[in-house]
Amino acid sequence: MSNEFRGTGNIGTAPSFKTLNLANGPRPVLEFRAYFDRSIPDGEGGYVDKGGFWFDVSVWGPRAEPLSKLLQKGMRIRAEGSLELRPWTDKDSGEDRSAFTLHADYVAIDPSRIERIQMRERSARDEAPAQD
Repeated sequence: MSNEFRGTGNIGTAPSFKTLNLANGPRPVLEFRAYFDRSIPDGEGGYVDKGGFWFDVSVWGPRAEPLSKLLQKGMRIRAEGSLELRPWTDKDSGEDRSAFTLHADYVAIDPSRIERIQMRERSARDEAPAQD
């Protein structure tokens, strides 16, 4: 059974980049939380929102640093990777808890968002006063 995940969602926390010193040498990692939608076709060309999921997302290796310079809280992304279930015991209540971490092999800004950002930048340039 595979635990692959592919989804589109929004970054919910500011991404955090760091380099960990591990036994096999330094390893860069980018971490953030994201909310992934769960929409299904409604049969009439639209979609019905069925809620979604919060995942901790980690990106390891050489992709981590470049992504840390691009990604921001609130951005819409597409991500693919494997899920890992992390169990722990709540310090306050003593209850057993768990959360999924998405170890992302692929993260990209949703292309529709890139187009909107570029249009906004063009509009701002067009509206800027001419400089002599």
